[in-house]
Amino acid sequence: MTTPKTWLITGSARGLGLNIARAVLEAGDRLVATARNPERLEPLVAEFGDRVAPFALDVSDAAQAEKAVQFAIDTFGRLDVLVNNAGFGHFAPFEQSDPDHFRAQFETNFFGVVNMVRAALPHMRAQRSGHIINVSSVGGRIVGPGMAAYQSSKWAVSAFSEIIAKETGHLGIKTVSLEPGGMRTDWGQLARGDAPKLMADYEPAMGAMAEALNKVVGHEVGDPDKVAAVVLDLANSDHVPEHLLLGSDAWAMLHKVEEARGREATEWEAVTRSTDSDDADLSFLQHI
Repeated sequence: MTTPKTWLITGSARGLGLNIARAVLEAGDRLVATARNPERLEPLVAEFGDRVAPFALDVSDAAQAEKAVQFAIDTFGRLDVLVNNAGFGHFAPFEQSDPDHFRAQFETNFFGVVNMVRAALPHMRAQRSGHIINVSSVGGRIVGPGMAAYQSSKWAVSAFSEIIAKETGHLGIKTVSLEPGGMRTDWGQLARGDAPKLMADYEPAMGAMAEALNKVVGHEVGDPDKVAAVVLDLANSDHVPEHLLLGSDAWAMLHKVEEARGREATEWEAVTRSTDSDDADLSFLQHI
């Protein structure tokens, strides 16, 4: 009989986090489910009993992150899978974005991941095993107008995840950056919910994006239950990618952008190489 895994999922009360939480518990595993307001986790507790342990957590608070991981160890004896799911975004031109909202997105979306990974790594390193699944976004590989804080923070998550994967893979710790496209959660509705009225000067850059967001909300490509099933499979796999796109929209958007970046890099290649020192030696690259 397979020993149940112990999971810790941030942002378990809604959206993708809730879908993953339900998949984990229905699979028979154990879960520390976290939310800023743990009362919202009561339906999970009522349905799954003592296999789910709720914990109040603001991931932007490093001390709370440490307590959440220790709570998992104290409650279930170990931590096998950390899913960093908590995050949010606001749609607005950078100039019209609220500075406090901008910083808050980084504190949750990126530093929340940093805080949780910092807390989990010593335990996973000691047991020489563990999965860290960081929910980034295809917006962590591409950009669009109106998402400066969200996408910048997700770029940071995607890069951070790859670095952690390279630093700790030999220790039995497997880290993957999930990079989904749009999903049928409440993310899009919340992101556009408090968008300011666009300044006329930003209409050419932002108008089409705003219209696209309005059209796609409720009709996103991604199915969060299917995403949750992928997460479950990853946590039971000895081989995971460093980056995993989810959704045909994510695939199409990234490949379109990468082709454009490749063309631009080639167009400017002569300028790029013109800045080399006369005695430049690239042999060090074989060791990276």
